[in-house]
Amino acid sequence: MDIFDKTAFQCSKLITINYSTSFSLGIKVLARKFHNPIYGIYGLVRFADEIVDTFHDHDKKKLLLDFKNETFAAIRDKISLNPVLNAFQLVVNQYQIDLDLVEAFFKSMEMDLHDISYDDETYNAYIYGSAEVVGIMCLQVFCEGDKTRYNELAMAARKLGAAFQKVNFLRDISSDFEERGRIYFPGLDFRNFTRETKTLIEADIKADFDEAFNGIVKLPKEASIGVYLAYLYYQKLFARIKLCPVSKILTKRIRVPNFEKIMLLLKTYFKYRIINYSMNTLRS
Repeated sequence: MDIFDKTAFQCSKLITINYSTSFSLGIKVLARKFHNPIYGIYGLVRFADEIVDTFHDHDKKKLLLDFKNETFAAIRDKISLNPVLNAFQLVVNQYQIDLDLVEAFFKSMEMDLHDISYDDETYNAYIYGSAEVVGIMCLQVFCEGDKTRYNELAMAARKLGAAFQKVNFLRDISSDFEERGRIYFPGLDFRNFTRETKTLIEADIKADFDEAFNGIVKLPKEASIGVYLAYLYYQKLFARIKLCPVSKILTKRIRVPNFEKIMLLLKTYFKYRIINYSMNTLRS
């Protein structure tokens, strides 16, 4: 079983590396004990998202339902021959992740299968299931059973997930509308997207980031640098988006080049090492 489980996590790691440079970099600077659990969560999330976003020539509803049922079966049986699901069930069972979080995630994925005109209620429900619960799952891993710390940081974890998702919505607003017919922001008219509307959305995102940062600094030190790196990456992406006029947002996907991501990793890592060294020196 050790070889089987190790291989399962390696598959989820490969998925993370292939699909997300930014999250891969963030995971690299987490304590090693957190690598596999976070890969396990990301692999499940990424594949479900892939079903609803790209498998247009297939019955996405059936694929997602099958994937959901197989996920819960894997958790119940504590094994799956699907390596992504086996890695995920290992994380869920080891860290006692609430199954309501998994259910909420799949509910949001199911929402992507339908043409929905989002209002505040459905928008908040979608963000909770697609992003906030992922932050909470990761927090349960980082807290390693420390319920007091988990309860203290849960809202900040939700806000960080929400901020990431809303930045993604702005970044992908054109492709979401043109390729998938989706507009997530409540009441937004894609053909009449104004600077004022963009400014309001950005203010909401900033508020989420501000609340999230207050939680990042209270994370266990083995986790804080990786989460902080992801935070900085999204802050950089958000800054680029804020500088772009609406016309550019509607026609071009804003990116942070890979070399900037690498530089951000190095700066964050060495800054963290210096701060850590200084604190240890003061204690001695």
